[in-house]
Amino acid sequence: MNVSIRNSITIVFSIIFAALQACQATESKPLSNNSMEASNTSANTDTIYFAAGCFWCVEAIFQQLDGVISVNSGYTGGTVKNPSYKEVCTGRTGHAEAARIIYNPEIISFDELLEVFWQTHDPTTLNRQGADVGTQYRSGIYFTDEGQREKALYYKQRLEEEKAFDSPIVTEILPFDGAFYIAEDYHQNYYNQNGEQGYCQMVIRPKVEKFRKVFKDKLRH
Repeated sequence: MNVSIRNSITIVFSIIFAALQACQATESKPLSNNSMEASNTSANTDTIYFAAGCFWCVEAIFQQLDGVISVNSGYTGGTVKNPSYKEVCTGRTGHAEAARIIYNPEIISFDELLEVFWQTHDPTTLNRQGADVGTQYRSGIYFTDEGQREKALYYKQRLEEEKAFDSPIVTEILPFDGAFYIAEDYHQNYYNQNGEQGYCQMVIRPKVEKFRKVFKDKLRH
């Protein structure tokens, strides 16, 4: 994503966020969730599921944010129970590589998480992020309450109206279906444990460096 696009998103978000802060906050209404795969959260935490290409990249970025309690890489949105990475890579399970993000809304708001989401991947490329191609690399927001749904749709609409991107946004915004399958152990905390690996050096590291410059005021200390 080039600098001019990133700057335009930042401007749009600052304007919209200021307007929303002046309005009464939308009351969140949790969706029903009976899956054992879903996490149990306390009253001062919320959960969101983001898909934005390779989950190694998503995890590496969001785990650095102040207010984010945990980030797990996994699979969601498909039809196969307990899929393996190999199965997901075939594109036949219907799953997206995703990150489950548990956060404290008193420290970091959902609006701020959305800002990071939109700015750290390309939401205009269908089933693709860079050289990673396939339905498992699609862009998606899987909301867990009505407030998240409304804000995700609202920001997407405003970004399109302001032409923040050169092409239409293809991010799917859907209710979390209750099933999130945590990926194999070697996928967890991947960038921090494999920083010298080729993909980390060529793909993840540049993303993380740009992210840290743009969102330096939101990083954990």
